[in-house]
Amino acid sequence: MINHVSSDEKVKVTFTAKQLAFCAVSMALAFVLSNIKIFKFPTGGSITAFSMLVACLPGFFFGPLVGIVTGVAYGLLNLIVDPYILFPAQVIVDYILAFGALGLSGIFSNSKYGLIKGYIAGVLGRYVFAVISGWIFFGEWAWEGWNPLAYSLAYNAIYIFAEAGVTIVVLCLPPVRALMSKLKNMAIGN
Repeated sequence: MINHVSSDEKVKVTFTAKQLAFCAVSMALAFVLSNIKIFKFPTGGSITAFSMLVACLPGFFFGPLVGIVTGVAYGLLNLIVDPYILFPAQVIVDYILAFGALGLSGIFSNSKYGLIKGYIAGVLGRYVFAVISGWIFFGEWAWEGWNPLAYSLAYNAIYIFAEAGVTIVVLCLPPVRALMSKLKNMAIGN
């Protein structure tokens, strides 16, 4: 359940037990899948076994607010277990904002092909923050002849969009679409 309190412009997010269970399972499974690396780049970033998809599911199931909160919690879990910290501001961009952006998947939760559209929104959100981080904090590792922004755009696109492309193809398969629909119905109680 999500409560909006408009008098003070505060938003209070509360989870039902069922939502909490689905979000916790999604976080745990995303974390496990993020450690199954199909390809790991030497200076950070990797193509994983659908971890971004599973991290996007809470948004798809319950909407963007719950998705963003779950994404932030997932980012904090990654920070605790496998931190890579150069600067305090980099922690906010890489772990809180980038993973929280995966919750943008909930924007399309009630539309036709909502998971695919939402997944693309979440991945693009994560990409934006990964590019910002790479540009500001990791620009000194830019390839020879590349400026830091162009380097960050290309470097982050390689691993994020490679995983996203494969995931979108899999999501278009009828049995997978049927499974995701069934999971959403289980999550929201239909």
